[in-house]
Amino acid sequence: MNRLKIYRAFLLGLLILSVMGMYFYIRWYLRTQVPDMVRVGVGEEQTLDLGLKEVSVRVVEKKRVIPGGIPIGIYLETEGVYVVGTQEVEGEDGLNYEPAYQVVQTGDYILAVNGKKIHNKDELIDCVQANQSNVMILKLLRHTEVIQVRLHAVQTKENDYKLGIWVKDDIQGIGTLTYLTEDMHFGALGHGITDTDTGELLNSCGGSLYDTNILEIIKGERGTPGEISGMITYSERHVRGQIFSNTAAGIFGVANQKLCNEVSKEAVEVAFKQEIIKGPAYIRSSVSGELKDYQIIIQEIRLNEDDVNKGMIFQVVDPELLELTGGVIQGMSGSPILQNGKLIGAVTHVFVNDPTKGYGIFAETMVEGNKM
Repeated sequence: MNRLKIYRAFLLGLLILSVMGMYFYIRWYLRTQVPDMVRVGVGEEQTLDLGLKEVSVRVVEKKRVIPGGIPIGIYLETEGVYVVGTQEVEGEDGLNYEPAYQVVQTGDYILAVNGKKIHNKDELIDCVQANQSNVMILKLLRHTEVIQVRLHAVQTKENDYKLGIWVKDDIQGIGTLTYLTEDMHFGALGHGITDTDTGELLNSCGGSLYDTNILEIIKGERGTPGEISGMITYSERHVRGQIFSNTAAGIFGVANQKLCNEVSKEAVEVAFKQEIIKGPAYIRSSVSGELKDYQIIIQEIRLNEDDVNKGMIFQVVDPELLELTGGVIQGMSGSPILQNGKLIGAVTHVFVNDPTKGYGIFAETMVEGNKM
């Protein structure tokens, strides 16, 4: 009799665990595999009640863009100068001072000194030297708030004046054009430009796209990402467009006619993310010197991923691209991903331990972020 009771209790416990497991699985599935919003192709918003989750449905016009795939030189101008950190300064008396400690913070932007607008590091250095050890009023952008702080520079044994602040100004690099619109707006990179030291998205006051020439392809290996090595010519006649915004979904702006002439004129539909399926797709890239489509396999689709740059996981299977680059390499960020004749996304990151695999952002997310 006792054995029967134990057996029944065991079965009841197993049933309860099964029901709980099924409940949490359904919750997980709805949270990760069912999108919070579904765009279905013109004007009003409705709501689908799925019991455990409400899904917003928005009827919108299908967008069409021209896929890119060509390398671009990027010059991003920061708003003021960006503070990377603070440090001690040895004064002329041999003692160490840290004038900016708890006054200026990592991630601040120095916009002006004593009312004079600061555009780059050289202007900041000149202001500090001219002011010497007199009180300085720094106008800072901290997060979304503009504040003013007061501090004194320290005179060194070399008769220089220092604030003990590490700063950066403009950023340069190579990326890939993702798309152009018919009115010459562009989207590129598929992710924002961040500071390499802090990981923070950089505030930008503008910038430019430039023509670039690929000089060398450094093949990616397990544990060591490869990269595109190129030469950017920063001259007026090599400008290809103006950057207006740097966002988590990429950089956006307006192309000039020279850039438009370098890409195909064939526009494709931007796929809604629920239209994407696991299986074959293509990366469009001119990493070989010629614009080609390289086969990949979409392995995972993350409809509600918190990180917009990791909406899908793919693996490069094209023998030619694997031979040339080893898979995904730095500089390919922004390469368009196409499936069934539609733009479904853009390359964003590579798996460091497996260069054949990478992440992508949904094209829908990128285009919506651009607010074309």
